[in-house]
Amino acid sequence: MATKAVTKNIHSKKASSKKNFVLDTNVILHDFECIDQFEENDIYIPIVVLEELDKFKKGGEQINFNARQFIRRIDDISEGGDFLVKGVSLGEGRGNIFIATKGMDNPIVHKEFPENIPDNRILGVTLTVADEHPGMQTILVTKDVNLRVKARALNIPVEDYYHDKVVNSEAYNKVEQDEYTNIDSELIDKIYAQKEGIDAHELPFESKLLPNQGFVLKSDRNSAVVRFDPFNDVIRPIQKRTCSGITARNAEQSYALDILMDPNVKLVGLTGKAGTGKTLLALAAALEQKNDYNQILLSRPIVALSNKDLGFLPGDEKQKILPYMQPLFDNLSFIKSQLKSNGAALRDIEQMEHDNTLIIEALAYIRGRSLSNSLVIVDEAQNLTPHEVKTIVTRAGEGTKIIFTGDIDQIDSPYLDANSNGLAYMIEKMKGQDLFAHVNLVKGERSELSELASNLL
Repeated sequence: MATKAVTKNIHSKKASSKKNFVLDTNVILHDFECIDQFEENDIYIPIVVLEELDKFKKGGEQINFNARQFIRRIDDISEGGDFLVKGVSLGEGRGNIFIATKGMDNPIVHKEFPENIPDNRILGVTLTVADEHPGMQTILVTKDVNLRVKARALNIPVEDYYHDKVVNSEAYNKVEQDEYTNIDSELIDKIYAQKEGIDAHELPFESKLLPNQGFVLKSDRNSAVVRFDPFNDVIRPIQKRTCSGITARNAEQSYALDILMDPNVKLVGLTGKAGTGKTLLALAAALEQKNDYNQILLSRPIVALSNKDLGFLPGDEKQKILPYMQPLFDNLSFIKSQLKSNGAALRDIEQMEHDNTLIIEALAYIRGRSLSNSLVIVDEAQNLTPHEVKTIVTRAGEGTKIIFTGDIDQIDSPYLDANSNGLAYMIEKMKGQDLFAHVNLVKGERSELSELASNLL
């Protein structure tokens, strides 16, 4: 991993000396507000980056929106300024921003990387900026791993974009629920005797608990799976339950269903490896609450496996996105198979599909909508940027609950990693809020073969 020097440069107002940062296109597409994160340091935008951004202006995806927003920002601040010579000030306490046009055919870069492609031209611009400012450190900022390797081959200082990276996120927790041992057995009996829960202050470690945290209490003769309810300040027992024909198979799944069925918890993050039941549990809980919401919306980002495009697909919009949405349809079909044929629950689901109150659609269609009294499930959320997650959550109107599911170890987006994806970022930033809960599912329940492959392959 890159050094932490740029973290201080970007986030700290106590940087030891002013620096120059050259931004790659992918940084801007990741965060269109990135130029506001470099404090008093100067920023250089290679002209080739603007040319690349122009190709992303059209479209409804988040990167298209980011491209348009950044270009508008540049247009606003460029009036009356001199981008090429003096730069344009970004405001008090911040540096200047420049459009860099020199060095795209830098001979040093051309000798090692003769192909005339945007990445090589950005390397040339970075070397030229460094040559023009020998007394200042010049750093290339890019989320492209390959470009970082090429830059280091030329001894060019290079870093990832650290602004929205998280460290030691709760999403990395790979163990089951926390365990507290040596608990008084009579206290555990009392928890089960009082279904509404016991006062949280009766636990000696109450001050350490996070809102909606699930954990296991153990004594020498009994145990209990419980959850801290911050709205009533009580410790409640978690009962094994069945939702829409799906029954929890382990303690963590029971905890997940308890959280998913709680109307007070408006934002949920479900993480875990493949086969742990993240999407299935979320969908089963949603269908169980179908009478509490006006609509249930299922979505996932359109990111092909290993970033390989499926090519041209015939049909209308729904038919084109079907291959990407198929896992959601598969989970829905499995739930249907668990319900009684011609039973009321199955008929209700089919009626919801007919009435468009159960909707499966691409994530891009959510932008601009206000989702009131809706239950929204966003699958594969580890492939979203922090800004995309923020965009989705801010669509929530009154009575809406949003569930994000994903595996931070299976990221298909080329410019995201376990530290910078939107799911991990959301979990870290929302931790400790009463309206939020995170559940990490550990044990695979899809099949014995699936669990074996997940652990060994």
